[in-house]
Amino acid sequence: MENPPDQTESKEILRPRTTRPKGGLLTMPFIIANEAFEKVASYGLVQNMTLYLISDYGLGVVKGQSVLNMWLASSNFMPLVGAFLSDSYLGRFLTIAIASLSSFLGMVVLWLTAMLPQVKPSPCAGTNCVSVGATSSQLALLYSAFALISIGSGGIRPCSLAFGADQLDNKENPKNERVLESFFGWYYASSSVAVLIAFTVIVYIQDHLGWRIGFGIPAILMLLAGIVFVFASPLYVKRNVTKSLFTGLAQVAVAAYVNRNLTLPDHDDSYGCYYHLKDSELKAPSDKLRFLNKACVIRNHEEDIGSDGLTLNPWRLCTTDQVEELKALVKVIPIWSTGIMMSINVSQNAFQLIQANSMDRRLSNNSTFQIPAASFGMFTIIALISWVVLYDRAILPLASKIRGRPVRISVKIRMGLGLFISFLAMAISATVEHYRRKTAISQGLANNANATVNISAMWLVPQYVLHGLAEALTGIGQTEFFYTEFPKSMSSIAASLFGLGMAVANVLASVILNVVKNSSKKGKESWIEDNINKGHYDYYYWVLVILSFVNVVYYVVCSWSYGLTMDQVRNDKVNGVREEEGEEVKLN
Repeated sequence: MENPPDQTESKEILRPRTTRPKGGLLTMPFIIANEAFEKVASYGLVQNMTLYLISDYGLGVVKGQSVLNMWLASSNFMPLVGAFLSDSYLGRFLTIAIASLSSFLGMVVLWLTAMLPQVKPSPCAGTNCVSVGATSSQLALLYSAFALISIGSGGIRPCSLAFGADQLDNKENPKNERVLESFFGWYYASSSVAVLIAFTVIVYIQDHLGWRIGFGIPAILMLLAGIVFVFASPLYVKRNVTKSLFTGLAQVAVAAYVNRNLTLPDHDDSYGCYYHLKDSELKAPSDKLRFLNKACVIRNHEEDIGSDGLTLNPWRLCTTDQVEELKALVKVIPIWSTGIMMSINVSQNAFQLIQANSMDRRLSNNSTFQIPAASFGMFTIIALISWVVLYDRAILPLASKIRGRPVRISVKIRMGLGLFISFLAMAISATVEHYRRKTAISQGLANNANATVNISAMWLVPQYVLHGLAEALTGIGQTEFFYTEFPKSMSSIAASLFGLGMAVANVLASVILNVVKNSSKKGKESWIEDNINKGHYDYYYWVLVILSFVNVVYYVVCSWSYGLTMDQVRNDKVNGVREEEGEEVKLN
């Protein structure tokens, strides 16, 4: 007779296995690594691209710079398209995966232009040779590489941040707000480290080992980025996409216009007058931008709503959720626009490069090593990373310990402080340039643009550091602000808005530069000249200082008119609970 099976063993077999919840901190290395590798690869290509276009394609300085500017502009605008596709159709995971493949293919095509001699103009050899320009097919192959890389950047950059926040976000849990804030900071810092590596290691490889290896390594890094991200697919929280977001926003605008003659119901009688889905928490829209509320007013239940509970004509009747999504976008536009001026200030790299190149870049008088003029941008990245680390690991913990409760700096304060620091950075830039130019003229170097002025380039470091602090405060602050103020369905668009501001800033920076150059021209000379000692770059900087100060005042007005943010509302609730608990303790 067989022994009966052990009861404990049977229970163990029948006990359901507990599955690990998806998302969480475990997914962060895979998401951040994908973004970091993409930035190392793409930014590593940008730095020397002008030189590659001039030396290997014979485009010339002006044409080469124009091509590069177009590439950067498309790379900055594409994240908005990627965010739209992600939030409306593909979802964030699939968007990032496709974008990673696109970036990899683009880098492979670019690498082929360096490997295959027949896909670019033949090099000029001999003393009497005439250089041949690139053919249409050769340029088409080059531009297709740029297009594929831009598409990849447009899908990865806006979605990675939002996708990472999806793994951590639980808006119903106030304690999770600190986790999200920390994630935004460290995500931004890791991206900055990637850019720093691109500006140094990748550029060094291209300069010393050639284009073949210099373009091949970014392609390999991009391949690793895609593999690492897809490998962790089972671990991710993947939110479903149920509607076209931009179509929904357009429907609200049309419905509000169509129903413009309707009278909004009173607050006491508003229950049941607004159309909302059964599972929606918004039974009625908010009071801000009330004219949009007409888009969700039910005029006639039988004519407007079908038997399934859905609207019969979404262009005449929208849900309360759709209305609030458009309101959220409209409300943040003024504050979003305040960050454009800071991006304009940061984008003055060409002038800062000329400044550094005309100054003594030795670390000391006895040193023979000179810091490359293009490497001074590292101080901006280092300052940004240092602030994130100190803020997250030192400033907030120390302040919380002193006050005896968790302390946070409001996102509005951080954004405003960053804009003010950007204003100070430009003021210092103008002052240093005035002193540099005055010294150059006193040394008889006014007509020699290539001479080195006897003044240390270390005077440029403070402005680079302040630009880094400004970007850390306003850049991270704006990203966090957009994400917390927008509904979850708009998270990718929230993540792409700061990049869109940078794209607008690049265009406006060119406009301001041309206006200043043309309006300041007296005879044959203006404030902006190829010879930095003949021009008045300090005057140009002072124009940016004035615009930056006006922008700070503009931000104060926008911040005041916006009202309370979500983090302020949560803090008020938490403080109210603490006050009530304190009163109960006193009564007891």
